Amino acid sequence: MSLPPCAIRNRSRLCNHLRPSRSLFYSVRTTQPSRFGSLGSHYSTQHDAGDDPRFKDLGKQLVDEYAILREKYATPKHPIVLAHGLLGFAELRLVGGWFPAIHYWRGITDALKANGIHVITATVPPSGSIEQRAQKLAHGIAEVAQGKSVNIIAHSMGGLDARYMISHLQPKNVDVRSLVTVASPHRGSAFADYLLGEIGQARLPSIYKFVEGVGMDTGAFEQLGRAYMTEKFNPETPDDPDVRYFSYGARMDPPPLLSPFRYSHNVIANQEGPNDGLVSVASSKWGTYKGTLVGVSHLDLINWTNRLKWTMWKMLGQGPT
Repeated sequence: MSLPPCAIRNRSRLCNHLRPSRSLFYSVRTTQPSRFGSLGSHYSTQHDAGDDPRFKDLGKQLVDEYAILREKYATPKHPIVLAHGLLGFAELRLVGGWFPAIHYWRGITDALKANGIHVITATVPPSGSIEQRAQKLAHGIAEVAQGKSVNIIAHSMGGLDARYMISHLQPKNVDVRSLVTVASPHRGSAFADYLLGEIGQARLPSIYKFVEGVGMDTGAFEQLGRAYMTEKFNPETPDDPDVRYFSYGARMDPPPLLSPFRYSHNVIANQEGPNDGLVSVASSKWGTYKGTLVGVSHLDLINWTNRLKWTMWKMLGQGPT
């Protein structure tokens, strides 16, 4: 039995499905529109959404309509592991701790803990390879969970790390009951291909040398391309039949004027269709697809919202959708 879509505090779009099946967060309105509304200049000038096959399979579309918090939520039996994406972190402290810590899962960890949930915020090499990140993920879960079964919620590349860990590493001291991926590039990203193409093979070694010089790994970058994911990673990484797989995608049409994703969104839209600025809906689907979150960016999904955008909308007398 699957759970209804859910959202978390502060307009976060993070959703979860847990064993046993119980709702943790407040519900959002779900719609099955007969048409896809405003698609932005890219689609209006180049595509008719009614005829575009990329718009035929978005699944259930999820729209947050000022969802109302409940007074009480059921607490899951098992701990929740939050697995971050590319260039992510669990907690970042700047200038020797003089400023408040920056959290990847902004407000989400606190909301879960406030409901008595045991939360494990995994930390893996920000730009390491999937293999490196999966090894670190397995170690982090084993160290904190101490033999307890866990449910994993993974954003972006974190979903690939978790899939690799479950299928290839199969750590004896880590029992994963379910994996929920949120905008994970299961079939790669056209924007990753675009960036590598723009840099060019001749210049890649010098770029990688610079990145490694500042203490970062480079293994992740070429693995996020579409060819690697579809021709190598996916065929070699079968699902574990004992683990339940769920996924969500997201789209924004078009990105707001102040969005950092305007260019990447158009690159991906041209080749893959609807997307959240970094990952397409088509690439996000894995296991049981629970739906497409509407009007949110790749960072909105972890509650890193564009505050200036909301402020401007409010000044114009418009509320966020």
